[in-house]
Amino acid sequence: MKNPSSSLSRRSLLKSLGYFSLAFGIPLQSDLSLADAPNTKPALPGDLNTNRKLSAWLRINADKTVTLLVGKVELGQGVLTAVSQVCAEELDVDMSRVKVISGDTALVPNEGVTAGSFSMPYCATAVQYASAELRSILLGLASEKLKTPLEGLSVQDGLIKSVTGLSVSYWDLVLGTALEREATGTVKPKDPSQYKYIGKNIIRVDFPKKMTGQEIFIQELRPKGMVYAHIVRPPSYLSELLSVDENAARSMPGVLKVVRNGRFLGVIAKREQQALDAANALSKSAKWAEHTELPTHEGIFDWLLKTKPNKIIPTKQQKRASTEVPAKVIEATYFRPFHMHASIGTSCAIATLDAAGQLLIQTHSQSVFETGLAIAKMLGMDPSKVRCQHQQGAGCYGHNMADDAAADAALLACAYPGVPVRLQYTRQQEHQWEPYGSAMVIKTKAALDEQGKILDWDLQLWSNPHGTRPNGDAGNLLSARYLQKPFELPLPINGGPPNYAADRNAIALYDFPGHQVLTHFITDMPVRVSSTRGLGAYANIFAIESFIDELAHAFKVDPVEYRLRFLKDARARDVIQKAAAMLGWGSFVKKPGHGRGIGFAKYKNTATYCAVALEVEVNEKTGRIRVTKAVSSADAGQIVNPDGVKNQIEGGLIQSLSWTLKEEVKFDQTRILAEDWTSYPILTFSEIPNIDIELIDRPGMPFLGCGEASQGPTSAALANAVFDATGVRFRRLPFTPDRIMQGLRKA
Repeated sequence: MKNPSSSLSRRSLLKSLGYFSLAFGIPLQSDLSLADAPNTKPALPGDLNTNRKLSAWLRINADKTVTLLVGKVELGQGVLTAVSQVCAEELDVDMSRVKVISGDTALVPNEGVTAGSFSMPYCATAVQYASAELRSILLGLASEKLKTPLEGLSVQDGLIKSVTGLSVSYWDLVLGTALEREATGTVKPKDPSQYKYIGKNIIRVDFPKKMTGQEIFIQELRPKGMVYAHIVRPPSYLSELLSVDENAARSMPGVLKVVRNGRFLGVIAKREQQALDAANALSKSAKWAEHTELPTHEGIFDWLLKTKPNKIIPTKQQKRASTEVPAKVIEATYFRPFHMHASIGTSCAIATLDAAGQLLIQTHSQSVFETGLAIAKMLGMDPSKVRCQHQQGAGCYGHNMADDAAADAALLACAYPGVPVRLQYTRQQEHQWEPYGSAMVIKTKAALDEQGKILDWDLQLWSNPHGTRPNGDAGNLLSARYLQKPFELPLPINGGPPNYAADRNAIALYDFPGHQVLTHFITDMPVRVSSTRGLGAYANIFAIESFIDELAHAFKVDPVEYRLRFLKDARARDVIQKAAAMLGWGSFVKKPGHGRGIGFAKYKNTATYCAVALEVEVNEKTGRIRVTKAVSSADAGQIVNPDGVKNQIEGGLIQSLSWTLKEEVKFDQTRILAEDWTSYPILTFSEIPNIDIELIDRPGMPFLGCGEASQGPTSAALANAVFDATGVRFRRLPFTPDRIMQGLRKA
């Protein structure tokens, strides 16, 4: 019997499919080693280790493009541009051919949460090795087809040329319809001397749409038939709903539905303003019973020190071998308040429940897979029926309310199926209900000899959790805890080595004979907390780098020289010396009210090395601090896009200045007081100094994550510069004018 499809040409079939991948007509040696392997498989580079099929990452398309599929998402860090550069580089295709699909749970490999500066070391590394292996396979197929040894072949933009003059393109080599082959991780990527794209300033792939005002942010999307929703939050965390008049909203113009489920209240309307007006009416009619039990923002540090920790974690225990008696012991305590993400655009999501019971959620969540699973549990749905599709948001590093917005939109979409339901929070809701970065107390103590050599270094920290993301658990979704059948918040855990969480960067990179770090991990949470940029690293580096500066001044040693005494890591020394040189450290002329300071860290002690140096002016009449000059030196390993790395270092520096100078979540015994930009101010454009960034590139070295590298060094550099300017050491953040004036008056 004749095959009914035999009259179709391979090309017409592939065009009808829209894309095609690879099957292999020739066996590779790696197949045999994998087949003969016992129960365990060899580790693969980066996220290839957990997503081992090449088909999970790459497609060769009929329109002569390459589709790159990644589980990491674009948060403003430029990751989609960087992985496109890596893919184009290793495949030897033009950048314009690479099309990226990111963060769609129905299509892409599960790479977990986009956080922790893991996108480059894990995702980009996986893309690098997958692309290099695919190129190798294509060359093998071309060698067979052109009857030319591999060494006689070259590739230019997907066209494989033979020394004999024959050629064949990637798109002519495809066999079959599925690239269902596990990567081996054995194909070595290109030598840096061959790079065309890696190490170059390529314009970000998302910029053209953004610069021309096209719809790219979730807040801008308006799918056909969309309706609008708003919710009503309680006035405070533990408020009990006594009564509510649903008819107050139901009878208003444009209202399509009022939804009540326990203490969860929402409205759906035809237009945005109608939904907001109805939500306000519903809120006005609601009667709540509130509780008074918060420790207040002024009392939070005493509360942390007095509250029994869930556990005391010996983060580092290194006893000194010598029996030398210290000549001097110095101690200091540092304080970080609760911080907001303070996203400029409030969190938003669009959810649609179709007739087949499939729920599509468009979200700017950093954890699309985990959030989708948590929402499925909240709704009692089969997880396979919930699809999260990442859309870019207005910017956030950490766990803001994107996941909550996705959950709330899903709840309302299930109550009003068949059309897209859009939900976006008000500024007050975002400010008062987002998960904040945890307040912390850090106590430091050093035992020193007569020359200022540190013999014993002791750091103890007290902190709430830094991670309550919806890692597949519905209890971490805010509204799930307010439903008629509420979900319990699971007991948070503190991440262990090498990344840590509350104790991230609490282990100083300096070499001390005796070195102890204890983490007092407190799971009782007076306010909602979770991940902000850098987790505990911001406060821990602030404390470490402030304290080592204090020790340098106590022994009248230059702070840069003092740091270098205890640093064996050559790359660490390089960034410190470069930043100092950029600031003109050796030629700085001291003037009244002017000072300079430096701070350093290797983020997580595994990622980017970063040093920040600042010059400041302190107005002793007003307490106002003005940063006049900011420089930073960073070593991010092999740099894919220098401009992208500079943007990350600069952006982190600016946000850290804002945290350090202004930001503190204030609350009384009952509720959060911060509800707008007046009650929670952030750094303005006019307050941003001139910033100079220099990078140390390490071609051939592993990619290092850089998105959170400058947070801690900046806070410490500012504290140290203020001390240099005033002679007064400030240890409680933020350095507001009132706090500076109080310190100067006490001096």
